[in-house]
Amino acid sequence: MGKFEKDSQALLELVGGKENIAALSHCMTRLRFALVDPKKANVAGIEKLSSVKGCFTQSGQFQVIIGNEVSQFYNEFTAYSGVDGSSKESVKEVSKNNQTSLQRIMTNIAEIFAPLIPAIITGGLILGFRNIIGELLLFNNGTQTLTDISQFWAGINSFLWLIGEAIFHFLPVGITWSITKKMNTSQILGIVLGITLVSPQLLNAYAVAGTPVGEIPVWDFGFAQVQMIGYQAQVLPAILAGFTLVYLERFFRKICPSVISMIVVPFCSLILSVVIAHMVLGPIGWAIGSFISSIVYAGLNSSFKVVFAALFGFLYSPLVITGLHHMSNAIDLQLIADFGGTSLWPMIALSNIAQGSAVLGYMFLKRKDQALKEITVPAAISCYLGVTEPAMFGVNLKYVFPFFCAMVGSGIAAVVSVGFGVMANSIGVGGLPGILSIQPQSMPIFALCMLIAIVVPFTLTYMVGKRKGICNE
Repeated sequence: MGKFEKDSQALLELVGGKENIAALSHCMTRLRFALVDPKKANVAGIEKLSSVKGCFTQSGQFQVIIGNEVSQFYNEFTAYSGVDGSSKESVKEVSKNNQTSLQRIMTNIAEIFAPLIPAIITGGLILGFRNIIGELLLFNNGTQTLTDISQFWAGINSFLWLIGEAIFHFLPVGITWSITKKMNTSQILGIVLGITLVSPQLLNAYAVAGTPVGEIPVWDFGFAQVQMIGYQAQVLPAILAGFTLVYLERFFRKICPSVISMIVVPFCSLILSVVIAHMVLGPIGWAIGSFISSIVYAGLNSSFKVVFAALFGFLYSPLVITGLHHMSNAIDLQLIADFGGTSLWPMIALSNIAQGSAVLGYMFLKRKDQALKEITVPAAISCYLGVTEPAMFGVNLKYVFPFFCAMVGSGIAAVVSVGFGVMANSIGVGGLPGILSIQPQSMPIFALCMLIAIVVPFTLTYMVGKRKGICNE
């Protein structure tokens, strides 16, 4: 008998039987089900299984948290149930049948940015390290940086910008590639399209504001002129251009005879998408992106900024549950491109920390419960490194009050962060390492905000738990 045979048998019945499983895969810690009818899943019964750490539904997928032994559980479950394993992409596609239109839009946005996250995290760490060695006045009585007194570190600082620039300034290349990859069209065309948006032949997007209109280079077609402006670090122009390429390629592939499709489809798709991107969609996307970022920036710098911060800090974790939080990535990147920094990302990092601290508060309440520690310790560490789902779905939402205690702590920390004008130079580095993305002058205040996000949720969770009669059992 396998280690998880009994729980596998029980789980099959509790999810509604084999006929209710449309697709199944697993990740590092969770089983991912695409269920025919999610309402048939007996959540309470599943959470009582000894090998299950929790379960939740996200992006149309019913996910069961098993832990580090998920692969063994998965093998025993599929062997017993006769359910064929599916790829993660297959499960995602089937799961979309259980999503609303808004959830599908959010899922698509998330799937565009998901492949870019490793690069964005790397870029964020690089910019954070460059902040420390090139911006913090730590030497000669606070008058010089490390790069000022060391040629070696000055060289390192200059060299690292090669990577940082490639990630953030040339972000449109990654976006257009990711869109073509997701939509199963020609990825190399997506890459080329992205390059045309950031080509050195164009006036750099960062130089546009300081260049008189009469000095902006143009393509002169005789009957019309088009400004030669680049879209470095711009998100919406790249998204609009990428989807234009996708649908043009699908259109030409559909109407073009196969004998000449190799020539006609890529040529027509790419040429037209580049023309449309620079003449129509690029300026429109820039204008929309600038408008959105201006509204958010105004909210973060208005007399009501404390209210805005309190609401965002308090409600960010519920947004994660719905998937709407993925929109913040695009807004953050647009704020960085337009204003040289973002106040949203610091609040997101603080929300990560607050959820982890609530988990630790609950663990302290039940510190003699060794089985609970197997869930809470990894979940808290995950939060402090910027991934909150295991903590929220495995602990905080399961017991309810820790989740709200974390929301309160996050809201308070966000108010202090925005009140003191804390801004991040980049995104992607969440949780405690998020301090590396903060602008150097704001690092001490952000450290205070992190302390608030640790102490308040932990204390509130412990106090509320004690009032509820939850003790150290």
